[in-house]
Amino acid sequence: MFGYLFALPLLACLTLPASALPTITVKGAKFFAGGQQYFLKGVAYQGTPNDPLVDTNQCQLDAKSMQSIGTNSIRIYHVDPNADHDGCMSAFSEAGIYIWLDLDTFDTQIVQATPTWTKEQFAAFARVMDEFQQYDNLGGFWIGNEVIDNLGGSPSAPYIKAAVADMKSYLSAKGYRSIPIGYSAADIAELRPMLQNYLACGEPNESIDFYGLNSYEWCGAATYENSGYAGLQAMAVGYNLPIFFSETGCNVGGERTFNDQKAIFGPEMIDTWSGSIIYEWVQETNDYGIVDYPNGEIYSGAPIPIQPDFNNLATVWKNINPAGVAEASYNPTFSPPPCPGASGGWTVSGNVPLPRLDSSIIKLVAAGQSDIKPSTSKVAPTSTSADSTGMPTILSTPSSFSTALR
Repeated sequence: MFGYLFALPLLACLTLPASALPTITVKGAKFFAGGQQYFLKGVAYQGTPNDPLVDTNQCQLDAKSMQSIGTNSIRIYHVDPNADHDGCMSAFSEAGIYIWLDLDTFDTQIVQATPTWTKEQFAAFARVMDEFQQYDNLGGFWIGNEVIDNLGGSPSAPYIKAAVADMKSYLSAKGYRSIPIGYSAADIAELRPMLQNYLACGEPNESIDFYGLNSYEWCGAATYENSGYAGLQAMAVGYNLPIFFSETGCNVGGERTFNDQKAIFGPEMIDTWSGSIIYEWVQETNDYGIVDYPNGEIYSGAPIPIQPDFNNLATVWKNINPAGVAEASYNPTFSPPPCPGASGGWTVSGNVPLPRLDSSIIKLVAAGQSDIKPSTSKVAPTSTSADSTGMPTILSTPSSFSTALR
């Protein structure tokens, strides 16, 4: 077990000046930055469908507030690749904060009910990659968020994997740095661990680089044993890729104490998990935010902490800083899992052929010689709980967190 120390000022959990912010890499089942293991202390940062990385002044205000509680990562669900992101990316870099960004949009996401992976979707994903690959504080890309959101969704898994494979090919063809590409999964107990293993099995050029789990099982006065986290840990032991909570932070059962963070960063889970992203920064009608804004208008000025949640999270994060392991001394021993066979609700049998694009399309787009128009057809939200803005609302019971794209 790697050392577990409290209040230790290490790279993995501290904010750093822009000049000292190294890129994040994957080695075996761990993230590294600057030669030291990297753990995420993140918040989801998207209160509206609009791109949150275009208002430099707002980003500076939010980054400063995030930095004050020890945030080192933010999750962004949708952006406009045609906008100027230099100011916001610099603001977060100066605060030591990495961005974990979805390549899809509301227009281009892979949809569970009618999955596709088309050249138009690919071209749209490529535009997002082109725009953000330039930033050293781009921690990684998501190929999708909760594409599979119920027990019957496994037939869409090969489309997720095809998108991963083609975007990896594009990344290589463009000569970009090796940016990790992962998937963020709804916590569907019946599909554990088939989905995570399927996305990691087979050849590295077709598999994800990291796996995120959106789980809200730890609520109120729960413990490691009765929250379900012990089961999640058992599922993750021996996984060959970095795995972390891409959304967490249940608000059912009274005051949010974020005690699950003590387990995630503690001796129970620290050897296996690479941190967590708290849902969420911005206060919405679902009551998961830890900050509000003047007059209740999202992104309208200096963030106003919502108490006691804001201080509770700050206190927990301040006192838990895992030491991890140095990259030079880490020798991965885990192998990719076998591709799962069809079982129960999982219907994909083994390493099936992927619906990939022809390699010539990828080469043409990479060379700037394609006239493919990125998809602009609107995709209806796949969650029945979406509000009038198109942003899904999170339901109030822990068993109902298999929601669609945020």
